[in-house]
Amino acid sequence: MAFRYAVGGFGLAVMAFGGFLLVREPEPWRIALWLAGGLLVHDGLVAPLVIAVGALAAAAGLRLRGVARGALIVAGSLTVIALPPLLRPGGVANATVLPLDYLRNWLLAMAVLAALTAGYLAARACVRRVARRH
Repeated sequence: MAFRYAVGGFGLAVMAFGGFLLVREPEPWRIALWLAGGLLVHDGLVAPLVIAVGALAAAAGLRLRGVARGALIVAGSLTVIALPPLLRPGGVANATVLPLDYLRNWLLAMAVLAALTAGYLAARACVRRVARRH
């Protein structure tokens, strides 16, 4: 129990330090707006999607709910991080600002995530089959 209090106290201290740094910024409303946007994207897009897929998996009788949620959480996080370069307007004046093919890289990351998820599910199914035989 003392460990929980120590971790909670540390978290409160870090939050207080972050609030102190926020107040010292020349335009703290910009950071507050960015944080509010992250909260809205999470609570309005990522969390409902994860809940919906989990509910659909449960309704279909699938036992993969945790795996599906984990994959969706990672995919949602990668998508939120990749949104600014993916949604950038047209070309940029300075070609070195966003020099990579972000759409291709995001699609590759999603494909790798799907392959890893499928591989994990296949390995888990194999292990369960072997365990049932013995």
